Amino acid sequence: MDFTMTLPRHRFLRLAAGALAIPVIAQAATALDYPARSVRILVGYSAGGVSDILARLLAQKLSDRLGQPFVVEDRPGAASNVAADAVVHAPPDGYTLFLAGISNAINAAIYTHLDFNFVRDVAPVALISRSPLVMEVSASFPAKTVPGFIAYAKAHPSTLNMGSAGTGGATHVSGELFQMMAGIKMLHVPYRGSPPALADLVAGRVQVMFDNVASSIALIRSGKLRPLAVSSHTDALPGVPLIGDFLPGYEAYVWNGIVAPKKTPAEVVSKLNATIGAIVADQQFKTSLDHMGNTAVSDTPAEFGKLIAADTEKWARVVKFAGIKAE
Repeated sequence: MDFTMTLPRHRFLRLAAGALAIPVIAQAATALDYPARSVRILVGYSAGGVSDILARLLAQKLSDRLGQPFVVEDRPGAASNVAADAVVHAPPDGYTLFLAGISNAINAAIYTHLDFNFVRDVAPVALISRSPLVMEVSASFPAKTVPGFIAYAKAHPSTLNMGSAGTGGATHVSGELFQMMAGIKMLHVPYRGSPPALADLVAGRVQVMFDNVASSIALIRSGKLRPLAVSSHTDALPGVPLIGDFLPGYEAYVWNGIVAPKKTPAEVVSKLNATIGAIVADQQFKTSLDHMGNTAVSDTPAEFGKLIAADTEKWARVVKFAGIKAE
């Protein structure tokens, strides 16, 4: 029997409209009630590192504002790919989040057999912080400016050693980008973290490094390292020029932000974005990040998504140029 024949037309249309409205009402209720239980924030690195500390600072603020525990879970492995994979394949309900970073944009080109596409398979939620890198040499190195360094490197091809905190990380690819744009060639020397690389830089065993400002600031202030330029603006090193002043278009910085699994309800993403935006604007949170060498920043989900996509494309070109392979 045709159901429409047993009801007056106006009543059928009201029932049909009500049925269509149910998903909208359910989504609104989801956002209104969220979070109704504890939320996990996965981090792709070990406890005690910058990413872990940043996630815990944010988690505490989210717990205070949203009234449910936000619990940080460290899952180190494969340059944060282990944690990223777990989040990508988690239920898209807002209860599993990921502290994403520049490494995830770089990894897309280095790890060619991942079971996910980071740009396609996450819902960007909110950018949290960014931090520049500093191009630095030992105090005894002859060049005192970026143009002087480039001239020295061209006069001594393939003889300079460039240290980094590890293959494929920001301190590596930012140096490769410099080489690509400056038309020079250096030998990359990867270390297990910044401290041993910085020790060899001070000793002159490597000649240059593109390091996080926070890691190097004490050595710079003590005169053991000479900053030639920074990769993007920072108040931590006043008077130090931008690399882009000498290589127009050069820019590199470390960033961190929160993403969720793809298809997480837009209302939940919006609620998280607004809450994180308020946290990032809080002076106490800004000060905490300043002490870590990071600048608190905020963005819309759409703008953050554009950053992830643009960085993924940018670093893919650099990875291809340098022939970087996963270790």
